[in-house]
Amino acid sequence: MMGMDGLGQVAAVVASSDGEGFLLALLAAGPAVGIAIYTTVYRRYRNQDKTHVFEHETHIAAAPVQGDDVKVDEVKGTRRRRIEGDVVDAPRIRVRRVP
Repeated sequence: MMGMDGLGQVAAVVASSDGEGFLLALLAAGPAVGIAIYTTVYRRYRNQDKTHVFEHETHIAAAPVQGDDVKVDEVKGTRRRRIEGDVVDAPRIRVRRVP
């Protein structure tokens, strides 16, 4: 941290007429502008001031599960290593073009 003597020296350099003050002010403004831009972008994309509380703002109506399951096949053991009808060896068959 800079003490009062350091601040006085900075003020004297900024007030000087030889141009060093402008360079010092420019160097001091760089980090300040960077922090301001970072904060603006962070707040813009985080939307912390516009939060959505899902539990309170969303209505969910619970209903029993509807549907049924149909048993298609049964596999016992590990002898069948591949699924019947797979197209792993022919990848172009998987792509079905819409006419």
